Amino acid sequence: MEKKLWLTYGMLTLATATWGSAFIAGKVAIQSFEPSTIAFIRFFGAALLLFPLMWLMDKEKIKPTLKDYGLFAVLGLTGIAIYNICFFLSSKHAPVIKSSLFIASNPVLIVLLSGLFLKEKITQNNIIGMLIALTGVTFIITDGHLVTLLQMGFEPIDFILLGAVISWALYSVVGKIVLKKYSSVVSTTYAVAFGTIFLFPFAILETSWLDIQQAPFNVWIAIAHMSVFVTVVSFVMYYHGIKEVGAAKASIFINVMPLSAVIMATLFLGETFTWAHAVGAICVLTGVYVGTQTKKTNLPKKKLEEKVVS
Repeated sequence: MEKKLWLTYGMLTLATATWGSAFIAGKVAIQSFEPSTIAFIRFFGAALLLFPLMWLMDKEKIKPTLKDYGLFAVLGLTGIAIYNICFFLSSKHAPVIKSSLFIASNPVLIVLLSGLFLKEKITQNNIIGMLIALTGVTFIITDGHLVTLLQMGFEPIDFILLGAVISWALYSVVGKIVLKKYSSVVSTTYAVAFGTIFLFPFAILETSWLDIQQAPFNVWIAIAHMSVFVTVVSFVMYYHGIKEVGAAKASIFINVMPLSAVIMATLFLGETFTWAHAVGAICVLTGVYVGTQTKKTNLPKKKLEEKVVS
């Protein structure tokens, strides 16, 4: 049981760390395409891979009801369409510090919604771990200059950022409901399919065939990476994690994403890894460790004596 738990934590860490690479790939793709188009091509490619994977892996072959399709549509609308449109818009028009911090606050809302609607038990360790990890993310994003946050005033783009946070929190919480009946592969496949449909009109409006023809090879490599690794592999692992440990605990691992993005930016974009990044990294890893710990219940004295005697 303990081994299976650590395997799940490993999958969640790998999934959210891989999401960090989307920031690097996105910087390449945005040179040729608009945000909605990148998201559409990314998820369309992911859907082409996910459906055959689902047919191979889904042994139960449960036929979705109309209500199930409604839930899948909600997943596609929130976690695929709205989240990605808001995320790319904020990346384009909001300071990186502000947009990253908003995204990093996701676990807070997920924990609250999980407690309210899923009746998940929110432990003291969950809250402490989440706060430590969020502190670490703040250090990473602001490069240790925390006063920068106080200098930022309210802007209209903040509504877009808030939309990204709310949509991903809903995606995680509704996903937990869907996972009671379906596997992580099935849930991800239908969510991506519906999300791709919702993104299609936006892609048609903002992109021409000429844009597609003129896109360089490295842009297609970046989008392919987001389709295969950031979407197919990571989304399935993240949903599997939610199914195993719950949406609240799984959400703590989202804090690994900005840490991963900073490390990859250092390796691939030549950005400097500072002391603040190191402090933030320690806080994030500590927060994830504390947040995933569960209190071990002591055996009653009588049982303990019996065990010693035997």
